[in-house]
Amino acid sequence: MTIRVILADDEVTVRTGFALFLDYSAPDIEVVGTAADGQEAVEMAHDLRPDVVLMDIRMPRLDGISATRRISALTKVLVLTNFDSDEYVFSALRAGCTGFLLKSVKPERLIEAIRAVHRGEGVLAPKVTTALIASLCARPMSTATDMDILTPRERQVLGYLGHGLSNTQIADRLSMADTTAKTHVASILAKLKVRSRTQAGLVAKELGLTNTVP
Repeated sequence: MTIRVILADDEVTVRTGFALFLDYSAPDIEVVGTAADGQEAVEMAHDLRPDVVLMDIRMPRLDGISATRRISALTKVLVLTNFDSDEYVFSALRAGCTGFLLKSVKPERLIEAIRAVHRGEGVLAPKVTTALIASLCARPMSTATDMDILTPRERQVLGYLGHGLSNTQIADRLSMADTTAKTHVASILAKLKVRSRTQAGLVAKELGLTNTVP
């Protein structure tokens, strides 16, 4: 299966460099378009329906976070930026991105991340993960009400989301069909009012559900 990707970055050298690298190094990844700003990325996502959008944050006309918010229900977004401030990280996650990496990422790691995001797995740079853990530790634990809205099976699925498992992996662990796992995930996202699996995974960690599944 070919993973169709759009690159959104306001620097032409960055767009060209990443496009050449991916086309040469990853035969299963096809760059189907490049966008110079967030607005162009949104329009291109609707026209080309890519599997993954690599999204910079600081861009003219429409920034990457706003663009992510507009297309996260349509396609998976992997933020790729030079800026790792907590404000950007949390804003991007709330906007619905599936992953957040820095442009200093090793080339092979970027390819792995694109494939993982395509599978529906959350991907975070180590520095970003550290910031999120610190933020969660500083917050009061969510109340039991957050768990009461979920069925026992959904709590299990959410626990696996906290470990970053894909629908297929969750289905294997719980001996269910892939479509059933997908339905549970969709229900969890709706009930928790979050936009992505990554956000749901953070909730799972906050509620301690990652410790309840093998």
